[in-house]
Amino acid sequence: MNTHAIKKVTIIAESVLELKIIEDIKRLGAKGYTLIEVRGEGTKGRHASDWAGNSVKIETLVTDLVAEAILQRMADEYFEYYAIVAFVENVTVVRQEKFS
Repeated sequence: MNTHAIKKVTIIAESVLELKIIEDIKRLGAKGYTLIEVRGEGTKGRHASDWAGNSVKIETLVTDLVAEAILQRMADEYFEYYAIVAFVENVTVVRQEKFS
């Protein structure tokens, strides 16, 4: 079986940003995404109040260039103003054509 290296970008953000981040990652080249509601605590403690809802975790499988573009967009647009974290992992996929 042939496998191919690709990047998994994970973004954990306030739920109010969900639609805007999805729009951003699709515009930057992501073909799809997975989204789940999450909750937890970080360096700033619990940041989502009851009325704001849980945070969201958005994952997408993309090429190296798209991963870099997504991370840059998150840094430029969101990091200063919102509780958000983004990171990249190397993963291996079977059907590379779905993600490039």
